[in-house]
Amino acid sequence: MAPGLRDLQLTRLAGADEESGDLEDVRLLDSYEDTGSFNRIEEGMRTIQVRVTGMTCAACSNSVESALNSVNGVLRASVALLQNRADVVFDPNLVKDEDVKNAIEDAGFEAEILPEPGTFGTKPHGALVGQFTIGGMTCAACVNSVEGILRNLPGVKRAVVALATSLGEVEYDPTIISKDDIVNAIEDAGFEGSLVQSSEQDKIILGVAGIYTEMDVQLLEGILIQLKGVRQFRFDKMTREVEVLFDPEVVSSRSLVDGIETGSNGQFKLNVTSPYARMTSKDVEEASKMFRLFTSSLFLSIPVFLIRVVCPHIPRVYTLLLWQCGPFQMGDWLKWILVSLVQFVIGKRFYIAAARALRNGSTNMDVLVALGTSASYFYSVYALLYGAVTGFWSPTYFETSSMLITFVLLGKYLECLAKGKTSDAIKKLVELAPATAVLLFTDEGGKSIGEREIDALLIQPGDTLKVSPGTKVPADGVVTRGSSYVNESMVTGESVPVLKEVDSLVIGGTINLHGALHIKATKVGGDAVLSQIISLVETAQMSKAPIQKFADFVASIFVPTVVALALLTLLGWYISGALGAYPEQWLPEKGNHFVFALMFGISVVVIACPCALGLATPTAVMVATGVGANNGVLIKGGDALERAQKIKYVIFDKTGTLTQGKATVTTAKVFTGMDRGEFLRLVASAEASSEHPLAKAIMEYARHFHFFDEPSATKDSPKHNKETNSGWLFDVLEFSALPGKGVQCFIDGKLLLVGNRKLMTESGITIPTHVEDFLVELEESAKTGILVAYDYSLIGVLGVADPLKREAAVVVEGLKKMNVMPVMVTGDNWRTARAVATEVGIQDVMAEVMPAGKADVVRSFQKDGSVVAMVGDGINDSPALAASDVGMAIGAGTDIAIEAADYVLMRNNLEDVITAIDLSRKTFARIRLNYVFAMAYNVVAIPIAAGVLYPSLGIMLPPWAAGACMALSSVSVVCSSLLLRRYKKPRLTTILEITVE
Repeated sequence: MAPGLRDLQLTRLAGADEESGDLEDVRLLDSYEDTGSFNRIEEGMRTIQVRVTGMTCAACSNSVESALNSVNGVLRASVALLQNRADVVFDPNLVKDEDVKNAIEDAGFEAEILPEPGTFGTKPHGALVGQFTIGGMTCAACVNSVEGILRNLPGVKRAVVALATSLGEVEYDPTIISKDDIVNAIEDAGFEGSLVQSSEQDKIILGVAGIYTEMDVQLLEGILIQLKGVRQFRFDKMTREVEVLFDPEVVSSRSLVDGIETGSNGQFKLNVTSPYARMTSKDVEEASKMFRLFTSSLFLSIPVFLIRVVCPHIPRVYTLLLWQCGPFQMGDWLKWILVSLVQFVIGKRFYIAAARALRNGSTNMDVLVALGTSASYFYSVYALLYGAVTGFWSPTYFETSSMLITFVLLGKYLECLAKGKTSDAIKKLVELAPATAVLLFTDEGGKSIGEREIDALLIQPGDTLKVSPGTKVPADGVVTRGSSYVNESMVTGESVPVLKEVDSLVIGGTINLHGALHIKATKVGGDAVLSQIISLVETAQMSKAPIQKFADFVASIFVPTVVALALLTLLGWYISGALGAYPEQWLPEKGNHFVFALMFGISVVVIACPCALGLATPTAVMVATGVGANNGVLIKGGDALERAQKIKYVIFDKTGTLTQGKATVTTAKVFTGMDRGEFLRLVASAEASSEHPLAKAIMEYARHFHFFDEPSATKDSPKHNKETNSGWLFDVLEFSALPGKGVQCFIDGKLLLVGNRKLMTESGITIPTHVEDFLVELEESAKTGILVAYDYSLIGVLGVADPLKREAAVVVEGLKKMNVMPVMVTGDNWRTARAVATEVGIQDVMAEVMPAGKADVVRSFQKDGSVVAMVGDGINDSPALAASDVGMAIGAGTDIAIEAADYVLMRNNLEDVITAIDLSRKTFARIRLNYVFAMAYNVVAIPIAAGVLYPSLGIMLPPWAAGACMALSSVSVVCSSLLLRRYKKPRLTTILEITVE
């Protein structure tokens, strides 16, 4: 089993603990009765998650991890730097939650126990959860600073900040602190803050068009005062937005909007502010801010560079610069003033970030930049003052400081642009959300009597909506009228339009292609599929792959090592010069050995780049999760990606995974003198009380025989069932489903059994030889045989077939080409299982396995350390999905919140299994390439900056040039990760050509 904790809340079937010799065909007839949980934590152990504030690098996370592991009773602890979180497993008899928190705080960090996994997303009574955009964060130190400030605010219970998405989630008590106070605290810390959305159900933010004067503002306020249910409101004149607190039991959000527009006689036009409207522009704003800083620094640095390099060759200008003005020359004054602006105004962000890091006992890239620029700046100031006092004028290096900051800001700007590209997947998903909807008004008979256009964010569950051809489906719902083809590719990745008829489910954000549809909204807001996908992708992009521990370790010792190397370089060159180891001609004009050595030392400090190492994994994971989402493959984290690229076995559940999951009755044979129609009436009467798909197939077959209906005419038609069941079915008494065996009931006082061999044998019913032969013949042709006995006499057999998916055999062969061994597990009998496996080309088969037993099958393949993937439907297969190293829930459709799965495959297509593995392999090939590049850069660049090539080749890297190299190195790594955006999933026609990388 791959390392890591994945606490999963699962559901199991009734009878899951029974022996595993039962058949899947009869198990499918069982009812889902009991629920339970499956936990991968050792028995008797407890696991908690702790928010750790103050970590800025791998050294910090290692320190926290060591502190936790040293506590007696802690079984294991894992710390994720990017998530600022620690997962701790401990013995509750020896360790309390408070002991874990104290251990972290004793290590110099702040700690907060997070809610239990099963209650994540919930909030205590009276508390609110608000999501805020936070602009200006560029590194982990910024994240820690914001989190620390927010958590120290009175009334704040929890604060989590994500650098990748520039978002912060704060749980707070609204009776103590308001969202405005939180925004102000963020801004007071030097960042930009604004509210995105809140869990507060009685608050709405509306954009108001039509306000031009103070009289209009007063009109709006007067309308709001008069509206019943409005508790409080506030109008922001700058943003033209009004925030309204209302009583949802008195007035709905839609009625509130209608009341304002009606009260203004149409003067005001309102739109609900989208929760993600502000978020989508933050990346652009951050990049714009960085660009302004860069251009400002460049504008001030160019004159400094010209004074040093160009002006000495222009006599008149140079004469002016040599003019003595007080203790210094005019040129010195100009350089000092210009560079001071760059150093302390434009470059103050580096000092602030470095101070935060050092205050938390860590070091980062900002420390190196601040150290390098400060060394060149303060030496230049010292040289000026020393010259003014002694008359001995040494050369200054102001241009080194200014150009270094300029190039670093250029790198930051390019990095912002590149990072913005990595989050394109979320932006595209946000853009899918429809802006408006057409609300239908109907009479008691369901007939449309009018319609109106409303903001899509005002849709409420139960609303009937009209979807015209070519428009977006406004909300998740069910079709109540009409038929059409809908393009769901933007959500599920399925390129072929899907037919939608009455009772079909539709997903908000998809596009209706042809006919008009009427739908009933079922899921809105955060419950909608699109919102859940966005949330899942955001969470995945913040996850941390285990491979990043290598980068964290290097980063933890990187900055101290670089500073030590810089000091050694400085001392080495200085001592060598003092001992006459190199000629005086190497020294700069009017320079000395110390100045000469200092330039090499500064170059070493600024050229070293831990950022490239730190960005190697998270940027690739961000791009990969976005690419996966665009292809209908939702990845739940970087750890899942890393495990998937090592998969050796893929275990497929048979029913609904390798097969279509659409069982049909192909044979009905009666072995007594009973009429065939009477036989089918008996079976249908028993199965009418069952909710299982096989029971549905039997009912469909029997109804078709009885009424001569087309199967499609009655499929999924509750109304038809109600009309026909009472007329042609027998009265049933004492119906019961027998787990792993079948169903039984009494009709006319006689016992009726429908099930497998075990049910018949235990009931004392003998299976004649000719019936057994017929049953074997069915099973060897990949069909399931269902035995029927009435009044303790076997009267007939039903044959049920579930066709294979057309791509099953090709995908199995493709996996073999990738050196991944396919395995099939099923609760069906061995003959049927072998027949199906032979048809798709699978050699390893495990049959007659109950759901709980499937998890044991997974573990049996893991014994030799192999990485095992389980592919199932995410419901019946939850224990096996959780037990596997990589759980893949296939055909999720609208049910994307499958906790037991690491991958959620939106489509019911086995090709996506190939896509998931192929994408993970290509992602980690890119991550390894990123690491090679980042390591090679530092291994080559640092010695060059230290001057190892200067004695032989005369190559010396000035500090400003070293800064340019440093800035571009991290950009190069991000751009390398962005190449994953060009990923194309393998097509069905090329799967067989896939080879091992």
